[in-house]
Amino acid sequence: MTEAHADAMEAYVLGLTGKERPRVCFLPTATGDAAERIVRFYAAFGDKADTAHLALFDRTVDDLRAFLLAQDVIQVGGGNTANMLAVWRVHGIDRIMREAWEAGIVLTGVSAGAICWFEACVTDSFGGTDALHDGLGFLAGSMCPHYDSEPNRRPVFQRLVGEDFPAGYAAEDDVGLHFAGTELHAAVSAREDGRAFRVEPGGETELGVTRIG
Repeated sequence: MTEAHADAMEAYVLGLTGKERPRVCFLPTATGDAAERIVRFYAAFGDKADTAHLALFDRTVDDLRAFLLAQDVIQVGGGNTANMLAVWRVHGIDRIMREAWEAGIVLTGVSAGAICWFEACVTDSFGGTDALHDGLGFLAGSMCPHYDSEPNRRPVFQRLVGEDFPAGYAAEDDVGLHFAGTELHAAVSAREDGRAFRVEPGGETELGVTRIG
């Protein structure tokens, strides 16, 4: 993602809060709380929002629920989705995230942070390109990211959905799916040519995409 594309996505997400300077919290769990990801988050959002991050591998926050529910936006970083979900469940983050979602806090993220909200997803958490069936389940069906940038994603997702995998959505890089509650509100792209799809056993249908930035 280029800096311009990232800026466009960040502006779109912050705009959903309706606040001039929203509170944004970053969860870098999927990369084991990698320091470079945390630094990158503060560099991107520090002049646009009141920022914080939540580390779970070197945990310093006692009341996780109060900390997360005080945010306007919770952003989840990319990385290993399966490991992230396992760590979240140990700390009870999965339950807090549902409460945050029901309270209207904007939940967002890239890669692992985009697919974790669904019942199922296509992931490289296990080394290859595989199915993961135990997402958070806030959103029905499945999701596949990196649909244009990683060659295995498209054929694997279509094969899985053609078998017993739940139908769902796919997005190319720099494309976001905006859900209001459980309904798809819009697909947005920071690229001129970014695309998103509904993928069902009979094939894929390209969705209308709104260009942002």
